[in-house]
Amino acid sequence: MKSMKMIRLTETENYRVQGRTVASRDPLILLWTGASLDLCVQGSELWVELEGPYEQYENWVLFEINGEVLSRQMVDRQRRFVCVFRGREPERITQVRIIKEVQAMSADPKHCLKIYGLRLDGQLLPVPEKKCRLEFVGDSITSGEGAIGAVAEEEWISSFFGHERSYPYLVSKALDAEYRVISQSGWGVFASWDNRRECVLPKHYEQICSLVPGEEFRNCGFYEKNDFAAWQPDVVCVNLGTNDDGAFGHPGSFDPLTGTLWKLRMVGEAYLEEDRLLVQHAVKDFLGMLRRNDPKALILWCFGLAGDRLAPTIQAAIAEYCRDTEDSRVAYVPLPETTQETMGARVHPGYAAHQAAAQIIAEIIKREIF
Repeated sequence: MKSMKMIRLTETENYRVQGRTVASRDPLILLWTGASLDLCVQGSELWVELEGPYEQYENWVLFEINGEVLSRQMVDRQRRFVCVFRGREPERITQVRIIKEVQAMSADPKHCLKIYGLRLDGQLLPVPEKKCRLEFVGDSITSGEGAIGAVAEEEWISSFFGHERSYPYLVSKALDAEYRVISQSGWGVFASWDNRRECVLPKHYEQICSLVPGEEFRNCGFYEKNDFAAWQPDVVCVNLGTNDDGAFGHPGSFDPLTGTLWKLRMVGEAYLEEDRLLVQHAVKDFLGMLRRNDPKALILWCFGLAGDRLAPTIQAAIAEYCRDTEDSRVAYVPLPETTQETMGARVHPGYAAHQAAAQIIAEIIKREIF
């Protein structure tokens, strides 16, 4: 039997990190959903040293072995070794992904996944390159909220975030893609579901992960500007607007800067036009931000899993942006609305709904970039 040895990530280059993070940190800190440590291991046994600090929302991780998820488990608050596999043929080469299932938590100043190092009886080999790079920007649907769990489940807790069953994971797997997910439950492009204008993804898109609270993450560099030049996606898939639509039908929130009550308004069953235009302009402005930072990417605005009432507004924004900029690499992608048969936990799209959406998105990407 070979002896076990400890390897810290600072001691090797044979790994890949998927998801935005501060690469120079030791330990490695993962915040976004779907963020992962990818390895190519020759050996019979592998352990990973994990820590999952949190105040309210615990971490869950997936262990993917040779492209298939073999286990899903909650991560302990305390630093400890967890077995990834054992008993394999010592000379066999095994592809491993250690994947964060839960989204970055904007309401928890401690929630993160820390990876300190590895213990194995073999060696790490270079990780094979993927065929393309994808980025997904969205809300709870993109975070995989409700993609796992029974339809009757209603609690807003970490265990019902199912990245493995979400469309970003499924699209990326179908295309053998390296990918990143930037998403937050309840947030929008102009306003959150409860009319908070500060809870929108465009305010945080250009930073590594600035929506997480707490001085630890600020001091670690997560509030710094993301290095877009270092990682350019071939495709950016945006799924925002569901919560902006919901804000029109919810009570207002107090603006933290002015202290005044504010909300997106309706007239009867229709959007108030001046407020609808605020959302349309926000979509157009975000497209401009995406193009500045991702100059060569195909941009797909994928929408409709949770209703498409805002679709005409999004389509109008895309048309206006393309006309004004002569940018032909932006498109609207309608997705099938979730039904009672495809519903998941917490009144969110279930696995079947995500599968249907992933098939549509993957086919478009195949046609456009391969």
